[in-house]
Amino acid sequence: MQKYKCSVCGYVYDPAVGDASAGVKPGTAFADLPADWVCPVCGSSKDKFAPMN
Repeated sequence: MQKYKCSVCGYVYDPAVGDASAGVKPGTAFADLPADWVCPVCGSSKDKFAPMN
């Protein structure tokens, strides 16, 4: 699955890991994250993330 990187702080969302702090289970694709999900490090919204190559 595609990883996404926050353009503000550099945090990488890895779908294989999820985001336990927000209750996002491992295996959750970035596109399937809730609309109100924010970066767990800096609080930026999903639109500040870009897919990693």
